[in-house]
Amino acid sequence: MPDHDPEAVRLLLKPAAIRERAREMFRLGHDGRLLHFTVHPERLEACADYVLDTIRTNYPTLDIPFHARWRHFTVGGIDRWSVLDLGAHFSDAGARGRAAYDLAVVSVLLDAGAGPDWHYHDGVTGKAIGRSEGLALASLDMFAGGLFSSDPAEPLRADAVALKRLDAAQLAEGFQAGPANPLLALQGRAALLNRLGEELERQELARPGDLFDRFSETAAGGSIRAAHILSEVLAVFGGIWPSRLTLAGIALGDTWRHPLIARDSPTPGLVPFHKLSQWLSYSLIEPLQWAGITVADVDELTGLPEYRNGGLLVDLGVIALKDAGDAGRAHEVGSPLVVEWRALTVAMLDEIGDLVRARLGRSRESLPLAKVLEGGTWAAGRRIAREKREDGGPPLTIVSDGTVF
Repeated sequence: MPDHDPEAVRLLLKPAAIRERAREMFRLGHDGRLLHFTVHPERLEACADYVLDTIRTNYPTLDIPFHARWRHFTVGGIDRWSVLDLGAHFSDAGARGRAAYDLAVVSVLLDAGAGPDWHYHDGVTGKAIGRSEGLALASLDMFAGGLFSSDPAEPLRADAVALKRLDAAQLAEGFQAGPANPLLALQGRAALLNRLGEELERQELARPGDLFDRFSETAAGGSIRAAHILSEVLAVFGGIWPSRLTLAGIALGDTWRHPLIARDSPTPGLVPFHKLSQWLSYSLIEPLQWAGITVADVDELTGLPEYRNGGLLVDLGVIALKDAGDAGRAHEVGSPLVVEWRALTVAMLDEIGDLVRARLGRSRESLPLAKVLEGGTWAAGRRIAREKREDGGPPLTIVSDGTVF
């Protein structure tokens, strides 16, 4: 591995590399050369129809927002962030943007799979809410309660001092988790926030919200590119992920090995995804837009290779396991099987996006992938999972520490 070439390594932190290597995985699958999956592109049309039906159900006027954490704060028909925002009386757009960034960063980092048995009891509606929506609501309530702030006079913030000292017991209380309400990877979530605090201090940032100011200053002419947001997210938060691949002194985060990919490149066998970093980047767009800043080229970011989007492809037969027994086994996130699944997901989300746009007569500008995901593939993946399995879980079982899925 030529770790003396940092420029080649840095390319793995860009969305273009994610797409390029995902497309290579798709070509290998199309040629029947993958280790674990067969690819059935003839079923993409039916998959796109299923996604489009889901879009029309969820957004009949086709006024689709971005796929972002902000969607999960609407519970029981009430947008809880808007309620918090209105009650906070922020002094200006900068104060509002910094608080929104603090919340988005912490909430996204806490958004790993909750497992089928955990639920959060919502004090407003009285409902027990699970999965991403439950995690989002719990994180919002913890944020509103000042758990992530070291300053009692300013509870609506997340800062390095508070994040560094947060422990799993505090998170368990905030998530209402315990033996009767088990939440997956609680220790991993707490450790991730601890490392976030440490990394912020290392980079001389007081809080995640400082990124809002950085982006505002960068937005020459009132515009900033989505890929630049991702590059900053990877640069600022790259050190928080558990130790995985590091080349030329560069932490590669959500990048994994597969023996068939990029054999002739300077970084052979490496497949980047940066799923949580991209999910976070999508979630950092809207606070900038609220402040009047345009975010351009959102479609440069890729689809998110997680179990809802990936599960959609498995459940609708667009991809299939070569060994049916693998459906009953648990797989490590770095296994070639999971790497294939995730890369195929990235590539095929682009294909589905193109098909959906063609059906609706829309352009990439008017219907970027972020809206197809929201409308969309993520919701369709959850829908088909509920149709096929009583618990609504994914078709494959992944052993995760809470920092990838």
